[in-house]
Amino acid sequence: MLSLGITAALVALGAWTPTQPDQSMSSQIAKPATIYDFTMKDIDSAEVPLSRFKGKVILVVNVASKCGLTPQYAGLQKLFDQYKGKGFVVLGFPANQFGGQEPGTNSEIKQFCTENYGVTFNMFSKIVVKGEGIHPLYKWLLNSTENKDDIEWNFAKFLIGPDGKVIARFHPRVTPEDPKITRAVEQALNG
Repeated sequence: MLSLGITAALVALGAWTPTQPDQSMSSQIAKPATIYDFTMKDIDSAEVPLSRFKGKVILVVNVASKCGLTPQYAGLQKLFDQYKGKGFVVLGFPANQFGGQEPGTNSEIKQFCTENYGVTFNMFSKIVVKGEGIHPLYKWLLNSTENKDDIEWNFAKFLIGPDGKVIARFHPRVTPEDPKITRAVEQALNG
């Protein structure tokens, strides 16, 4: 099978015309349908296919350690503890796009979250959630909501249903304890 770069060059030169779509090419340009189409690196740099969470209700949050909203870690942990037995998970994605409020390394972030907030929910490696270099996961999240505006700040939240699709987006100032979130989580868990 030809690599994507070679295939594109040969097609552009007219040296090759595919009779069927090249599998490597079509897999590279296929748009993700659900969150399960992504594989991410966890906070320890291990590859984690998000299909591991298939059938669960997921709260995706971009997090930061040096933000006025950082105490939301406690609320996220409490929400996770409250509903994890019913099929709920929290996925935390550190990002440094907002005032440089997540400057640490992955190991420093992990230590901070564990020591200060007792975080046991899933934490991932630092990624870009806004602007140039935005991670495809966040591009997909934004394109899956009515409000396609950029992430406003740290602790923006996306609720994903058991089918892997976005149900709701919550502003960073909507805390994990807010009834808007707890009701949405309960509703998603109860189908």
